[in-house]
Amino acid sequence: MKSPISTAIAIAVGFLVLLGTILPIPILANIREVLINWAIVVAGMGALVAIAHFLRLHIRKVTQPRDRDGYSLLLIIAFTATFMFGVFYTPADIYFRPIVTALLMPIETSLLALLSFSLAIAIFQAVRQRKGFSTVLFLFSLIFFLFYFSNSLPVHSQIPILDQGILFLERLPIAGARGLILGVALGSLITGVRILLGMDRPYQG
Repeated sequence: MKSPISTAIAIAVGFLVLLGTILPIPILANIREVLINWAIVVAGMGALVAIAHFLRLHIRKVTQPRDRDGYSLLLIIAFTATFMFGVFYTPADIYFRPIVTALLMPIETSLLALLSFSLAIAIFQAVRQRKGFSTVLFLFSLIFFLFYFSNSLPVHSQIPILDQGILFLERLPIAGARGLILGVALGSLITGVRILLGMDRPYQG
């Protein structure tokens, strides 16, 4: 181990938080609350440091003598205006949330559209390079659900069996999303156990 002291502290803190969550012991619950509050403060300070570094990077792009980036200037202005508005009027202001939502919704929609096209291109390339039954089935299901959720296909029928089939197809994406969430949860659990046992030490850089 490069630093056994930091490893021991990290393992001890992890076990204290875990035991304070599982066991109904008041002293462990109080220790867990204190440690979590410390973690929130440290995470907040880390976020501020990251924002400061982010702004310094874009300020450097704006102030450099050649090839100045106009988008960086626009980002700095938008960030400063949003930050100052949130500080002075707080997010509870009736005008703050609609303005932020009106700006964020088109940006998020555009990013999701670009992401969908990027994934579609990656899937077609994967089908060309690695042909197989599972890959072809995934491609056809992707095309089908793209047309289905774009309201290009009829979603109701007079035949009960077809209606049950449509309801089953509507549940498939939900089942897939739940499977992904369960996979993320299991991966996070395994990562936490490995950190508690000292097998992985990301806190050492």
